[in-house]
Amino acid sequence: MAKARAKVERGDFQTPLGLARAVTRLLSSQGVEPRSVLEPTCGRGAFLQAAAEVFGAASLRGLEIDEDHAREARRAAPSARVEVADFFRTDWDQIARELAEPILVLGNPPWVTSAGLGAIDGDNAPSKSNDARLRGLDARTGRANFDISEWMLGRLLDALAGREATIAVLVKSSVIRRLVERCAVRGPSAAGAVYRFDARAHFDASVDAALLVVSPPLGRGAGAPAASWPVFDSLESRSPSSALAYVGGAVVPDLERWARTEHLRREGKGAWRSGIKHDCAEVFELEVRGAALARRDGAVVDVEEDVVFPLLKGGDLDAGVLTPRRALIVPHRALTETETLARCPRARGYLEQHAERLGRRRSSIYEGRPQTAIFGVGPYSFAPFKVAVSALSKRLAFQLVGPWRGRPVMLDDTCYFVPFDDEISAARAVSALNGEEAIDFFEARRFVEDKRPITKRLLDSLALERLTSAADESSR
Repeated sequence: MAKARAKVERGDFQTPLGLARAVTRLLSSQGVEPRSVLEPTCGRGAFLQAAAEVFGAASLRGLEIDEDHAREARRAAPSARVEVADFFRTDWDQIARELAEPILVLGNPPWVTSAGLGAIDGDNAPSKSNDARLRGLDARTGRANFDISEWMLGRLLDALAGREATIAVLVKSSVIRRLVERCAVRGPSAAGAVYRFDARAHFDASVDAALLVVSPPLGRGAGAPAASWPVFDSLESRSPSSALAYVGGAVVPDLERWARTEHLRREGKGAWRSGIKHDCAEVFELEVRGAALARRDGAVVDVEEDVVFPLLKGGDLDAGVLTPRRALIVPHRALTETETLARCPRARGYLEQHAERLGRRRSSIYEGRPQTAIFGVGPYSFAPFKVAVSALSKRLAFQLVGPWRGRPVMLDDTCYFVPFDDEISAARAVSALNGEEAIDFFEARRFVEDKRPITKRLLDSLALERLTSAADESSR
């Protein structure tokens, strides 16, 4: 039990020796010839062993918090100096001064977040406020949570500023993006490259991950950021498939496509809406069983038709399933509207029966609101036609959603949509959004590894009216 807890707390995914060898051989083929090799979290020593094989003349140094792992690392790389040490209590500035240049920092820092450590009372984590520097709504919505490896790499970048050093580490793709932004905004200025690899095959981990190589020299302080960081599809690839870059105040995943589609970017508010948020599916969501409606537990529900609407979710849109299998109770037409329930006594009674469940909704947005409150409801929700997309999908597939059995279809909060009063306008919009130019625009600005790869901000950044106007011109 203690070992399992330690594995979770430390993000302990040991690097296979074959992967470590592939990384060191790649670096050697690119002309990396270090005099010093440092592995800050060396685990059982796979990277130290691979470095000894490839960079035989270099001095090797590893630090590891687990004494058992450290003993194994010494056996794997007898020529290395391996110390038992806690990364967060180590003077990295002093260690950097002791290393002869050129320096190579290798490794696989822990794949765990600050929230993950906090959930198990980890005592080796930095404060959540150390690096995220988020307050108010950002902290409240979870953006204050950050990857421990991000904090660690930032610390190493600071310690190595001004030195002839290369950093080559295996990290989650989301961490790479934040480090590119950090180097551009806060420094030290740096250039680098990204090599994707299959984390499931090597670590049995369902995350997008890559080898990040940060190249020398690591400049002091914020400087002119690298124009782009090439991205390779594998460790064996020799030609990049795209390039990360920091432009327009954000990191973009494909600089070439970003430049090609920048003329479509919107300034200001867009037309996209989020679907309905209710957080109590066992009460609000019903299954369509012929002419009847029932809860998930099979209990038949008898409420007025005026408050019942067909429902599609993000998974339905992603699968192309546009025939609703569920219905949603919508008790009001706007957040402060009460007339609908007032004229629907059966629906009002049904919701009152489940008052305790509704009162247990955990999101703070329900605090101080009527017990039956749901969010993301307005006149737009009842538009007969909608162009919609799943927020959680890794692929871009926009769908035209029309009425079902004479009723407008509702979407849940895993969807975004634009409302339309007529089918022709909606069809033009969905055709343009599924076209090559719009797909290029979005793919140049989103990261598929995100929990929500499609956001309202992303969708609103496209000038949809400009896109449809151009499509109309080309069809004449």
